[in-house]
Amino acid sequence: MSDRAHDRAHDQAGLAVAALRDAWGAEPDGVWTAPGRVNLIGEHVDYNGGRCLPMALTRVTAAAVRRRDDDRVRLTSTDPEADPFEGTLADLGPGQVSGWAAYAAGTLWSLQQAGIEVPGLDMAVSSDVPLGAGLSSSASLEAAVALSAAELAGRADDDELRHLLIQAAIRAENEVVGAGTGGMDQTVALLAEEGSALLIHTRDFRTEPVQLGLAEGGLELMVIDTRVTHTLADGQYAKRRADCDEAARQLGLEWLSDATPADVERLADPRLRARTRHVVSENQRVDTVVELVRAGRVGEIGPLLDASHASLRDDYEVSAVELDVVVEAARSAGALGARMVGGGFGGSAIALIRSEDAAAVGEAVVSACRERGLTEPVTLTVTSGPAARRLS
Repeated sequence: MSDRAHDRAHDQAGLAVAALRDAWGAEPDGVWTAPGRVNLIGEHVDYNGGRCLPMALTRVTAAAVRRRDDDRVRLTSTDPEADPFEGTLADLGPGQVSGWAAYAAGTLWSLQQAGIEVPGLDMAVSSDVPLGAGLSSSASLEAAVALSAAELAGRADDDELRHLLIQAAIRAENEVVGAGTGGMDQTVALLAEEGSALLIHTRDFRTEPVQLGLAEGGLELMVIDTRVTHTLADGQYAKRRADCDEAARQLGLEWLSDATPADVERLADPRLRARTRHVVSENQRVDTVVELVRAGRVGEIGPLLDASHASLRDDYEVSAVELDVVVEAARSAGALGARMVGGGFGGSAIALIRSEDAAAVGEAVVSACRERGLTEPVTLTVTSGPAARRLS
């Protein structure tokens, strides 16, 4: 693990432990962390049975957890805007918890549904994954909660458990939070390998690490957080998913990712045709990016990032003015390619840049937003971090 990943994880762990002590005067039985993620390419295809290529970040959520002898569950966060939660193991399911606590409580509920005997818990969390930035703070929280609760329930940390936790976290987000996410975020949070992206076949959750080789090529990935927050439970995400389900139904397909370019033209509704065109073309872009990266040609993937952004903006209609501005500004300042990431309607973009261009690209995106009276973005270069793990 890199020094950066080690330091970030332990910083958040220390904050979580301090929060547990402050809230209840308790010492944790352990501390677990799980990463945020950025998706190199393969957006809005995970719930369509497609392929995506995310990587874990060195930014993490830490959970300091103490096992209780009763059925109480108490949750607190270092985020001053996050209200604490207290209830019982029977109070965690759909319709019973709201806000940030729904992600944590819903994960505990889902683990119980999967047959894990979750004990009562006191849990304090701390995170440096930006909220609403398209870097999957929610899956980071779910993975840290899931792994900690499962281990405190006596389950051994192995591949079988991790795949069970992935499905439990997906169910929590779908059924308790009410966001119809497809599983990419939870999978990379629990199965990532440091230094690699993770090719995920979302139909059966097969994964393959893909060594990126960015540093060897003198390249970096820059995340540009527009600071325009989004929420996946606000209806727009669900509408896109419903469009895809309807397109698959009309085409007689179980998964929209099985559609072909010819199938796109069979759809009479222009909106469904556009949604399907994005899914088909995005899967093709994922395959090409993987081929280039594995051939040591990561510097050539920029045009595919550009094409992905155009497709998300025009066919899937999930971009935003801020995202379009920073993507164009990054390219104009020398980025090899750039695109929005995450659910859309705000959040972040990524840019593939030469290391020596980082300052110029960062200044350009800030200047472009300032000139248009938009919220000033925050930029950071990111590296690939490890999956969820127990720190202590």
